[in-house]
Amino acid sequence: MNLAPTGKNDPVAGLAMMQPATMNDMPVVRDITAAAYAPYTALLGGPPLPVTEDYAPRIARGEVWLRDDGRVVSALAVIERHADHILIFSLAVSPSFQGQGLGITLLRFVDAQAVEWGVPEVRLYTNARMERNIALYRALSRLWLSRNGSQGEPLSARMDARGYGQARRADGVRVN
Repeated sequence: MNLAPTGKNDPVAGLAMMQPATMNDMPVVRDITAAAYAPYTALLGGPPLPVTEDYAPRIARGEVWLRDDGRVVSALAVIERHADHILIFSLAVSPSFQGQGLGITLLRFVDAQAVEWGVPEVRLYTNARMERNIALYRALSRLWLSRNGSQGEPLSARMDARGYGQARRADGVRVN
């Protein structure tokens, strides 16, 4: 995949702006995460897990990636590499950049990482009450959802990293 920038709103250009975070990026990681998840704090009765996470070990392991255009960091992805999948711990877009397709850019970046790392699947966990996020995942028409039955009604989603497929629940039932 050629990740060279080709235009201002080009999704491939957005992928080229992704870079691993360093310890010097810790304040921006915390700030973007807190701001992006702020609308969910009241809904969930407390800050979502990504807001309270200690990102130093994740940065040290190369799990935190920033979308940086050279002037400003607008979004970040926190991903864990596993033998057979990538687990998305967090995707966060700064509120001033929301509504510009950066969530999709982050998901495309994760897909590209999965292909580069040779893993066939991307997984994530989200709260069932985070409806905006779930709507984005469903709109991509390539995920399977299952309820874990834990407190907070978490959902587990698996996405085929090889491309956009048919959206289905974990039990195989079509959801769109």
